[in-house]
Amino acid sequence: MFKTFVEQPVFNLLVVIYALLPGHDLGLSIILFTIVIRLLLWPLVRKQLHHTKAMRKLQPELKKLKKAASGDRQKEARMQMELYKEHGVKPFSTIGTLIVQIPIFIALYQAVSKLIRDPSILQSFTYDWVRDLPWIQSLAADPSQFNHTFLGLVDLSRTGFSASGIYLPAIALALVAAIMQFYQTRMLLPNDKDARKLSDILKQASSGQQADQSEVNAAISRGMI
Repeated sequence: MFKTFVEQPVFNLLVVIYALLPGHDLGLSIILFTIVIRLLLWPLVRKQLHHTKAMRKLQPELKKLKKAASGDRQKEARMQMELYKEHGVKPFSTIGTLIVQIPIFIALYQAVSKLIRDPSILQSFTYDWVRDLPWIQSLAADPSQFNHTFLGLVDLSRTGFSASGIYLPAIALALVAAIMQFYQTRMLLPNDKDARKLSDILKQASSGQQADQSEVNAAISRGMI
C-alpha cells in the first residue's frame, strides 16, 4: 500500500518536475518538489504556525496558572486545558502535520535513491502518461543522459564518505540542510526559559505526581532538536 499510494505518486511527481525543468537538474527538481508539497500542505502548515504563535502568546498566562495551582498538577492541567479551549489552541494539532509529511519525504528519499542507482526504473515505475514525456523517452533511449547533479556542482550520486575518499560538496550540502532544519524547528517551538527537561518531569511523575502532557510534549520536541 505504501508503494502504491505514497511512493509511486511521489516518484512520478519528482520525475515530471525533472522532465519539464529546463536543464533537467535533479537537485533543483528536489527543491521544486518540496515547494509543491509545502503548497499542497499549506492549510495544515498554516494551522501549525497559528498554533505556535498562539502558544507563544500564552506563555505568560501559563506561568501565572502554574503559580496559581501551587504545585497541584491536576488543577494546573485543568486550568491549562480551559485556557487552551478559550483561545482555540489544540496542543496536539501539530502532530497531524508531522504524520502527513514523514511518509512523503521517506518516499522522496527512496525515489531519489532508485533514480540514482538505476535510471532505467523510469520505464518500470512511472505512469504511462509520464513515460510519454519527450525527455523521459530520450532517457529511455540513452540512460547516460540522466543528470544527477545539483547546479552541476554537487554529484548527488556520491556519498560524503566512501572507500574512494571524502566528498566535501556532499558533506557541505548536508551540513547546510541540517543547520537550516535546526533553526526552522526551533522557530516553531514556544520560547519558554523556565521549561523543564524531560528527565525532571519524569522524575517528578515517578513520585506520584501527575505530569502535564503539554509540558511533556514540549520537552520531547526540544529533545528531538
